[in-house]
Amino acid sequence: MTTSERMEQADKGGAACTAGDRLRPAWRAWVQAARLPSQMYIFWPLLLGQALAMGEGFSWEIVLVCHFYGLASQLYIVFANDVADIVTDRRNFSFTLFSGGSRVLVEGLLSRRQLARAAVLCAVLSALAGVFLGIRHHNWLPLPLILFGLGLLWAYSYPPLRLSYRGGGEYLQMVGVGLVLPMIGFSAHAGTLAGLPLTLMPLMLVLSLSCAMATALPDEPSDRADGKRTHAVRFGVAASQRFILRLNALALVWLVLAPLPGTAFSSRALLALACAGLWLICLRLAGARPGERGMLYFVAAQVTFCLAPMIALTVLLLFS
Repeated sequence: MTTSERMEQADKGGAACTAGDRLRPAWRAWVQAARLPSQMYIFWPLLLGQALAMGEGFSWEIVLVCHFYGLASQLYIVFANDVADIVTDRRNFSFTLFSGGSRVLVEGLLSRRQLARAAVLCAVLSALAGVFLGIRHHNWLPLPLILFGLGLLWAYSYPPLRLSYRGGGEYLQMVGVGLVLPMIGFSAHAGTLAGLPLTLMPLMLVLSLSCAMATALPDEPSDRADGKRTHAVRFGVAASQRFILRLNALALVWLVLAPLPGTAFSSRALLALACAGLWLICLRLAGARPGERGMLYFVAAQVTFCLAPMIALTVLLLFS
């Protein structure tokens, strides 16, 4: 059976809603599809980039446009991924709050066509945010970055690359979250990438990669069954957990030793100490398998570990 045939079959299955599902208010299905908690992966890297450029032509209008883009981009990602991964999600019985899609197609609450149209709309709105910055503020630099970010999702889930299936999807997420989003936030205010602190980028990339790998761990059984080549599928869950912990350790060292903008050594050391506590929790939870409660705790601790430095650095920059 070809991929298109499998997706068509899955879509027909998703259309078979129960009577209770049909009576469920449509807005609740769309809220579920939006997976709004995942906005934190977009919001904080984007705001961090803005905080780095706050002295460069600050404008509340630009702030709002950036986060309009952030919301539209996040919705594009979750809607498009649900459409692409419906077959895998139907096989996924170890999903968590952080993984496994929104389940609206699996539960028959929305159709693939509805989500696909919504994804296209959100992609267009994301691009229009860049066009607005170009026309209104004579700053066209964010637009190609926005388009590049939209292309990363396509390369992640859709032909011809489909790197989430072929292998390397985690690295696309790393580039999108750890590099492109801060660059968009910074360039939207500064109109240039000159002055974007290079010492921060390795930390962002390492944190984003470990988060991407961690959130894929619970889906390993269904990913393996559907032929995806995530890091967990290729090397095993336990090996992936060990690799993630090594990335965490690298992030801690970089956080303490690298001269990050707007921060003193003492504040970075305190932040690293707090993150080290989360690292010890993850070390204790390593070995948990998909479907076990310990895996949920491991992923939750990893998400917290990865976001905490972004949030703390943003706050320090905004109030320094």
